Order: sequence, then structure tokens, then C-alpha cells
Amino acid sequence: MGRGLKAGRGQNQKPGGEVAGWLADASAFTIPTDVRSCFKKVILMRLLAFSLAALLAWSSFAQAETAALVPVAVQMSAAAQQFLDSLDPKERPRAMMAFDDPQRLDWTNVPKPTRKGIQLREMSLPQREKCHALLRASLSPAGYEKACRIMSLENNLREGEKNLTNGQLRDPERYFLTIFGTPGQQGVWGYSFEGHHLSLNFVVKDGEIFSDSPSFWGANPATVSVFVENGPENGVRTLTDEEQLAFDLVNALDDTQRQKAIIAAEAPSDYRGVGSPKPPEGPAEGLSVAEMTPAQKQTLWKLLEVYTGHLPKSVAAARQAEIKEAGVDQVHFAWLGATKPGVGHAYRIQGPTFALDLVNVQSDPAGNKANHIHSVWRSLKHDFGMITAATPKK
Repeated sequence: MGRGLKAGRGQNQKPGGEVAGWLADASAFTIPTDVRSCFKKVILMRLLAFSLAALLAWSSFAQAETAALVPVAVQMSAAAQQFLDSLDPKERPRAMMAFDDPQRLDWTNVPKPTRKGIQLREMSLPQREKCHALLRASLSPAGYEKACRIMSLENNLREGEKNLTNGQLRDPERYFLTIFGTPGQQGVWGYSFEGHHLSLNFVVKDGEIFSDSPSFWGANPATVSVFVENGPENGVRTLTDEEQLAFDLVNALDDTQRQKAIIAAEAPSDYRGVGSPKPPEGPAEGLSVAEMTPAQKQTLWKLLEVYTGHLPKSVAAARQAEIKEAGVDQVHFAWLGATKPGVGHAYRIQGPTFALDLVNVQSDPAGNKANHIHSVWRSLKHDFGMITAATPKK
């Protein structure tokens, strides 16, 4: 984000009273013990519609009450420290690095045999709970559920690719947590949580969220067509709104607008700057928001809200305010490839402060074309917590 975020009250203040007690109570962070149980609960809640509604209502109320008392960065710092406190002397060096370690900028969405950090599979159940508590503190409820679903899709890939050599890398517990620096309300620290199709990177500076990117969210299969144990149900879509709202927008453009917005007849093989420590450079392409109708502008903003909605409300609001302050009319929308599902397509949305890419060109393990999504949000001002120049105006 382009500037520090304060949620609730000033984050440099030390919490007291009930808040201090909440921070000291690890049970406040109770979550599913692993990704499989997390997603099983999601499925169960969907089957029990009435119970789901009641649970979501209670969960939203509880989180709102908590957030009103405890700023997001305070929750994150407490959760990160509780995780570190749970590690033994042999585990701690793998899970914790200096903030200025070059590996902090080393990120990727591809499945790798080894990564920095300590993986979920190596953690005890209490440690997994604390790892998930950090994710819960850093994401909105919808963002956390989406992250769990992305991880659970590894079960689908492992079954679909069981005859391939990379099948062994498809594991919902092959996700790694690394904490950089010392969590607290003074100084700077951050963390990454990363594995196949999920890369989350946060920086906290003096008790404020300074950066929350790069933020990568992927899905394969994007729409499930073959059910496997511990995976999503048939027909479940991941990153649904991220794709559908963009289709709605491009297909709502008139001929003149499409000539500007569609910058390539074929989609690229992947997003810009794959795994790069720096965000995309250069001017924005495509159709500017200033050239859109009110209805089209509304669709674009809804799309941006989906991405910012991965984060807690206060963080999302700050990111949205940053976009508005820099000038929404300067945001551009570009489309590449087909304008219908099932055929390779991609889009780019870029403004003075951010760059967003989504690409869907690859087939899933069952052979369904364009059913494998990559999406990434980069800050053009504070990616990885680095101070960079904003993108040039078009």
C-alpha cells in the first residue's frame, strides 16, 4: 500500500484491559487444524444452509467486535509472535530470517521441491493453528476461505496428475511460512506464506500495515469437474468474480471502446513479470476509466473490490482510498484474447498505484481448456515494502 494503515485506534498504542487479555489468549486464534479440515468444514456448512447462515452471521459479528478493539497490524504481530514462540530451537532458524534477507524478495507461484520457510507438513497441530491464525488476522473471512480452497485444490491436481512426475509436489500441506524480522509495534517486520498458486507477502512498519503485495491467487482447476476426496465439490468455482466481472465489463463495451480495450487477439502465456521482485514497469494500456459509462465504471470498481476484499475491511478501505486519491479516471482496463470462457483470455488493470493481471490460458488435468487461473496484484509504490516511483501517466 502507498502509505501506512491505521485501523481502529492508533496502532503504536499498546492495547490494554480486555484487548491485552485477548492478545495473550491463544484460544482467540482457534482455527481448523489443517487445510483438509478447513475445507471439509466449508463443504459441511454449504450442505447445512441454515446453519451456514447462522454461523456466518455470528462469525461476522465476532470479527467486527474483535477488529473494533484490536487493529489489524496488532493482531498480525501477536499471531506471528505466538507462532514463533511455539517453535523449538531447530525449527526457528527455518521459519525466521532477517528482514533484509534477499530471500524475502524471492517469490513464485509455481510448485517447487524446496522453498524458504517452514512448511505446514512439518508443523505440529498447535503450530498449524497458529500459522492459520496469522492468515486469519491478515485476510478477510472471504479471503481466508479462498486461500484454504486454493490449497485444497492440490488434492485435485495430485489425483489428476498421479501418473506424472510432478504429482508428488501437489500437496495441500506444501505451503511455507517465513517471518522476516521481529514482530512488534516498533520497527519493521513482515512475512510470506507461499506455495503453489498462493503467495501472500506483508510488511508491517511501526505498527502499521505498510505493504500487502505481491499478492498472488491462482486456481487449477478453476471450475471443478472431477470430485476427489478432501477437494472441493463438483461445480465449485474459485476466483469466480475475478473472472466473471471482467467478462461482464469487456462484453459491455461498444465497438469504439473495444478497439482501445482489446490490445491483443491472443492471450499471453502468463502474467507480466512472472516471479519478478519488481512490479511491471511502463504506462498503462487499454481503455481508461474516464472513457467508460457509469455502469461500466461500476463494474470495474466491483472487480477491484473483489481483490481488495481479500484483506480485512480496514486494509481494503485504505487500498481503495489510495486508488481514488491517485485518480480513478487514470485507471486503465486492457483485454487480451477471447471474450468468452473456455478459450484463452487475460486482462490487465493498472492505475498510478497498482498493477493487476489475470491470465487463464492453460487446461486443467481433465483437459478442460482455459480452466487454470493466475492472478496477481502488485503495488507500484510499496511492493514488498520497497519505496518505488509510481507508474508514468499515459
